[in-house]
Amino acid sequence: MLVDLHTHSTASDGQYTPTELVELAKQHGLEAISITDHDTVDGLAEALQAGRRMGLKVIPGIELCAREYPTFHILGYGISSESPRLAALCREMKESRDSRKYRLISFLREKGIEISIEEVEAAAGGDIIGRPHFAQVMARKGCVSSVKEAFERYLDTEEFHQRVERSKPSAGECLQSIKEAGGMASLAHPYQLGLDDRQLELLVKRLAGMGLEAIECHYPKHTQAQTAFYLELAYKYSLHVTGGSDFHGGRVKPGIGLAALELNLEQFPVDFIEKNDA
Repeated sequence: MLVDLHTHSTASDGQYTPTELVELAKQHGLEAISITDHDTVDGLAEALQAGRRMGLKVIPGIELCAREYPTFHILGYGISSESPRLAALCREMKESRDSRKYRLISFLREKGIEISIEEVEAAAGGDIIGRPHFAQVMARKGCVSSVKEAFERYLDTEEFHQRVERSKPSAGECLQSIKEAGGMASLAHPYQLGLDDRQLELLVKRLAGMGLEAIECHYPKHTQAQTAFYLELAYKYSLHVTGGSDFHGGRVKPGIGLAALELNLEQFPVDFIEKNDA
């Protein structure tokens, strides 16, 4: 099937509503899409309804942030949004984001950048406030030339991660929450971890022993060599192969469009497939 298993909506930090995202996927000729918003399942009901209406398979997903590395993300697929443990984790993550936004405003003020909480909340348009919303306001007000510059100079620096970054659950907690929600866990965009091949393999081996079931081998910023290595790891540790665009919309992530990957969804656990049609 032509699929994109990594997308974001306005339920977290994407540009398009869940319904609009499903519509875009349909227009692009996709047969399945997974909505994997950051630390929330709030957009899934709308996306599933839109998928049924448009005849597009929507896979309920989520992207959880783990604390061991600054850019350590774990995707969950085929999850139940009614899971008590996952719901509790999402609430904790939201509270952590809410407290961080005030620290971030102060941090930027120290750097000579004056933006308000109200401006960021307006950019977010929802309950989840993430760094891309700060970056959008900064770019719109001319504090930086682009969203990319906002991250490179302020929002993704070592100083930011040391002074401002929010609290996050461990990788083990993320994996267990996804498992208890009936889902399959996949390591997102491995290259972002910044590990060498040996370090990454040791991490993948450890995660596989903790319940990791897949790895995101296909991703727009992976080099050919990286993709080949991740496929090798998937084979070596009996992990499923996933992939996606990490689409947020052009306003948030310029130049990143929806992917159209040929993946066999039947490779995944049976309940993963059945749950999508419920």
